[in-house]
Amino acid sequence: MKLINFKLDEEIRLGIKVESGIIDVTSSVDDTLFAAPTTMEQVIVSGQAGLSQLTQLMKQKVRILSEEHLIYAPCLIKPEKILCVGLNYVSHAAESKIDIPVEPILFSKFNNALAAHRQIITLPKVAQKFDYEAELVIVIGKEASNVSKEEALSYVFGYTTGNDLSARDLQFRSGQWLLGKTCDYFAPIGPYLITADGLNPNNLNITCEVNGVVRQAANTRDMIFDCATIISYASQYMTLQPGDIIFTGTPSGVILGYPEAEQKWLRAGDEIKVSIERIGTLQNVLA
Repeated sequence: MKLINFKLDEEIRLGIKVESGIIDVTSSVDDTLFAAPTTMEQVIVSGQAGLSQLTQLMKQKVRILSEEHLIYAPCLIKPEKILCVGLNYVSHAAESKIDIPVEPILFSKFNNALAAHRQIITLPKVAQKFDYEAELVIVIGKEASNVSKEEALSYVFGYTTGNDLSARDLQFRSGQWLLGKTCDYFAPIGPYLITADGLNPNNLNITCEVNGVVRQAANTRDMIFDCATIISYASQYMTLQPGDIIFTGTPSGVILGYPEAEQKWLRAGDEIKVSIERIGTLQNVLA
């Protein structure tokens, strides 16, 4: 099932993507008096029971909206944690001239960094070296603490598409990456959150285009640490909560990996599209 958040009269609503458009879950529940979760958070917490209710709702007389003019919201609004994995593809570690890590490198972003599909992202004036990072994003479905690698994927609710936007001059100003990673709207995600059932996160094509030119093209099977390893590792140090999201790392092709003379950093007016097989395409324009 593909779920989205969208805005209607300044209210964030839950939607279900179907062939004919987007089911407005809130209106459909009101119209049919059918019991079903009406927010993304409620769906995640309710798990399979909530998804079953949404499946039954889809069989009712539901209200369907055209997706063409929809205003998207981030598919997660207030996760407790936004974790990110650095240098998780051999090719990216090589282009960054950094040793291949022996365990996942974790850093974080904050909720101010969340942004939606088609949202215009204003670049901060305190930096100049802006870069893209196409990434598969994990959405945690239930509380996870000290879970094994073998059990880890059972704690996943679903996956979405993400762009770990980075200000490289801020990122490497000190030993901490935070400033360059969590500027406002530097974590666009979406447009869809696809549920984990039937999806193999370890074999998905992933690409990034800038102004129509492919800059990154890889497959998630090239990760150094797969999704199960990342979840298990993180859960040894912190309890993961439903709705937490994890950016799983980016493949080669980022601007940082170019020879210095060829580094043409992102600028206002650039359009970035991140696509992941079976999940969807996330598009943003910079300003």
